[in-house]
Amino acid sequence: MTHEIDKHVGERMRAIRHMRGMTQTALGEATGVKFQQIQKYETGANRVSASRLTEIAAALEVPVTDFFPKECAKPRLTHDEQNLLESFRTANQHVKDAILSIIQKVGEVANG
Repeated sequence: MTHEIDKHVGERMRAIRHMRGMTQTALGEATGVKFQQIQKYETGANRVSASRLTEIAAALEVPVTDFFPKECAKPRLTHDEQNLLESFRTANQHVKDAILSIIQKVGEVANG
């Protein structure tokens, strides 16, 4: 029997794979399984192990949490926190270093 979460993970896997323009064959090759296995994961017919899901997330370049319903993700980020995190993730390393430096300075000032 297919569990609701397994089905959701598979649906998200398929959606993310489509957004990335990747075929089931390409995802299978990137993770060491046949495209038929990817197909079974996406339909929820087979459960994805934690280690395989980690490999799939890496191949699709997304965090593992992207496969799960939002209510499963803890802690919940505010809208501002999500925007900040997304901006940070897409910034180049020079910008990231500058942001981290500013945060460290603010922390030093706040702690006296």
